[in-house]
Amino acid sequence: MIFTEIDLKGAFVIDLDQKPDHRGFFARTFCAKEFEEHGLKPTVSQCNLSFNHKKGTLRGMHYQVSPATETKLVRCTRGAIYDVIIDMRPESPTYLQHFGVELSDENRRALYVPEMFAHGYQALTDGAEVVYQVGEFYTPGYERGLRYDDPFFNIQWPLEVTEISEKDKNWALMRLMAVGS
Repeated sequence: MIFTEIDLKGAFVIDLDQKPDHRGFFARTFCAKEFEEHGLKPTVSQCNLSFNHKKGTLRGMHYQVSPATETKLVRCTRGAIYDVIIDMRPESPTYLQHFGVELSDENRRALYVPEMFAHGYQALTDGAEVVYQVGEFYTPGYERGLRYDDPFFNIQWPLEVTEISEKDKNWALMRLMAVGS
C-alpha cells in the first residue's frame, strides 16, 4: 500500500501497490502491521457496505464521540464517490478544516478517516457501492453529525444533492451548535 498523509494530520489517502502480471494484478488492501507503522489504528470492529441507487445521493456528515470514537477505512468498489472528512478534534491545528477526494472502482483509492473526523460522501455515479472498515461498533448514543450544506464549512459538492436522509439534512448548523454548547 502507498500511504499519503493529507494536510489534516492523521488522515491518509491510500493507493494500491499493484503487482501486475499476465492475469491482472494483486494488491494488499489492508495490513495491520503497515497501518501501525504509519501510526494508524488497525482495529476493525465492523465492515459495512453502502449501496446508492442514484448519483447525487449524499450520506453524512457523521462521527462518534468518546468513548465510542471510530476510525474508518473507506473504499468505493463500484462506481465513484466524492468523499469528504472534517477534523472535529478541538486540540488539532486543522480543527474544523475539511478535505475531499474522489474514490472510485477505477482509481481503487481508499481514505483513512481518524477518530473524531466527520465523514460523508456523495455518489458520483448510479449504483455506487462503498465498503467501510470501522474501528468501533456503531453506538447511536454517541453519534453526532454536521449539515452537508453548512455555510460554515462551504463544502463544494460536485453534484446537486438528489437523495439524502431526513436525519442527514436536519443536523444543526455549526454556528447553532456553538451557541448551544
